Amino acid sequence: MWSDAFLPICKQDMTDRHIKQLDFVYVIGDAYVDHPSFGHAIISRVLEAHGYTVGIIAQPDWKDEESIGILGRPRLAFLVSGGNMDSCVNHYSVSKKRRSADAYTPGGVMGKRPDHATVVYGNLIRKSYRDVPIIIGGIEASLRRMAHYDYWTDSFKRSILLDSQADLISYGMGEKSIVEIADALDSGIAVRDITFIPGTVYKTKDIGGLSEAILLPSYEEMKADKAAYARSFGIQYQNTDFISGRILAEPYPGGSFVVQNPPQPPLSTQEMDDVYGLPYARTYHPSYEEAGGVPAIAEIKFSLISNRGCFGGCSFCALTFHQGRTVQTRSHESIIEEAKLLTQDPDFKGYIHDVGGPTANFRHPSCQKQLTHGVCKNRQCLFPKPCANLQVDHSDYLELLRKLRSLEGVKKVFVRSGIRFDYLMADADDTFFRELVEHHVSGQLKVAPEHISDEVLRRMGKPENAVYERFTAKYKKLNKELNKNQFLVPYLMSSHPGSTLKEAIELAEYLRDLGYMPEQVQDFYPTPSTISTVMYYTGLDPRGLDLTGGSPQDLKSVYVCRNPHEKAMQRALIQYRNPKNYDLVYEALTQAGRTDLIGYDKKCLIRPRRAGQENGTGKAAVKVSGKTARNVADRGEARTSGKAARNVADRGEARTSGKAAQTSAGREKARNLNKGTQERHRTFKENGKKKTIRNIHKKKGG
Repeated sequence: MWSDAFLPICKQDMTDRHIKQLDFVYVIGDAYVDHPSFGHAIISRVLEAHGYTVGIIAQPDWKDEESIGILGRPRLAFLVSGGNMDSCVNHYSVSKKRRSADAYTPGGVMGKRPDHATVVYGNLIRKSYRDVPIIIGGIEASLRRMAHYDYWTDSFKRSILLDSQADLISYGMGEKSIVEIADALDSGIAVRDITFIPGTVYKTKDIGGLSEAILLPSYEEMKADKAAYARSFGIQYQNTDFISGRILAEPYPGGSFVVQNPPQPPLSTQEMDDVYGLPYARTYHPSYEEAGGVPAIAEIKFSLISNRGCFGGCSFCALTFHQGRTVQTRSHESIIEEAKLLTQDPDFKGYIHDVGGPTANFRHPSCQKQLTHGVCKNRQCLFPKPCANLQVDHSDYLELLRKLRSLEGVKKVFVRSGIRFDYLMADADDTFFRELVEHHVSGQLKVAPEHISDEVLRRMGKPENAVYERFTAKYKKLNKELNKNQFLVPYLMSSHPGSTLKEAIELAEYLRDLGYMPEQVQDFYPTPSTISTVMYYTGLDPRGLDLTGGSPQDLKSVYVCRNPHEKAMQRALIQYRNPKNYDLVYEALTQAGRTDLIGYDKKCLIRPRRAGQENGTGKAAVKVSGKTARNVADRGEARTSGKAARNVADRGEARTSGKAAQTSAGREKARNLNKGTQERHRTFKENGKKKTIRNIHKKKGG
């Protein structure tokens, strides 16, 4: 019925391929996109390459039991994945408001998958197929593999293995474990006896044979005592390496245990090449064409994945818990062959949008020691300072980028997936940095300092602010030398554990001095199985003092901003120039005892309220200055840009900047300017309709 380039999605597809019964039926929360950026595509193609047949049920109707049976009973097992994102992250903003669109669904339609999709799908399957093995995987299952805090229900949940009624979890990057599971099932081993495969989690009532296992605090103990959960997660985090990781056993009521085996070894370069060389269709299933396709494909269609794993160790990121800290890379040849495929696409315009992975400039393991001894349990590679054993070398990545930009049909190769700037600054050789600025930046480079307070950065697992300052200085220097005018776009995060109003104000002052107001601010989002989420839930740092030589039992308390109103204040401070944020900024400064930042001095963030001014937007009281400020004129409706736009008019208050505006002469000048503005305003009428300054400018410009 559909193209042979895709795996079966209906009975007719099976008939066309002469398949009477599939080996595996894969139930997924995303639309079916056969592209190596989608986990379900990789797992299904890997199984196919090993001789197994796989069918796809994408986004079944979870309210209809029959939707799960459209491909019949699989011979070996059902596979289940919630999708490329945790389903609740997919559905809700950090304020728990429902998102309006789902990029992983045809047409971007929201509501095609349930919350906690893996659990819902697992229970749906179990209703109809009591004795068929269920294997769950993907990021949702991987990050919820042990007992965990769930932000969206604000509750402490059991392992997803139990709640989904599944038999096994394949966690992390599952290419190896899924083949071993398939081979075990195919050989006749009962799923309950598959307890020996690395990278899996299973349930049992007997741990007598696991003499080397670490016994974690019980689910009931952790539910009653948050400190017990913090200690448990600290142990889990230390055991994410395939060499040094131990078996972990988590007790549950009734004498049962959830047991996590150590991770699978990372893929070798050849294995990575083999995975990315499989015959993907590289697009969404043709059945979605009528709905307008799957929006998520646009982000990755002309991008290249060059690596996996990350030794960056950011506290708010789940990558180390999911992919591990050992960097795995594809060969240049593999990447170049994929790039050549991109150039043959009729929609390709000559621009490769990204070459990277979790961190673009990581192309090899952080040190040689970890290849034989595993990653360090109680030390990070880059935090708080780069390790003495860290191998800093950009030559391989630089060579790869040079090869890519020399390909016929390629005009430009960009790096968008993120540069770890502290690793870049640790490189004594500036060659890569220079070529990055010269060839691989599209007007602006996005980086992630996240904050400027060293106290907050320490909780984040990020380098101190001085490192970012050195980076920005060097970036500006290189741009000047290369006669370029490119900018840095810093990603900033509000209300991360450790951030009080004091630290939020420090960040606002930093942005004031920088003359920059970010267009977007990310509130800290407590996603499953990150160090930061554990801090948020417990108020304790699960790392203890490990990174500074203390005991892992010595947990340090952390300030946590949980109040929605305080979170709104912290976010507003980062965008203090936005008139809509005036009231929140005013309240925050008052509450923090920083009313010295309310006034007319150039160091002030906002101006005082005018007499008789009521609470509201406070537009008239906002001091607007800086390079990117969009200033309000004509009662907030008309906006101009550039230096001239820094004067607010038509609110009975014309403003000038600098010292002159604070003198009597300056005030007299302002009054005169205001009179002129009012006079001009009377001419801004045409057919009874007020014109905006924007429209006037448009008209003048044709």
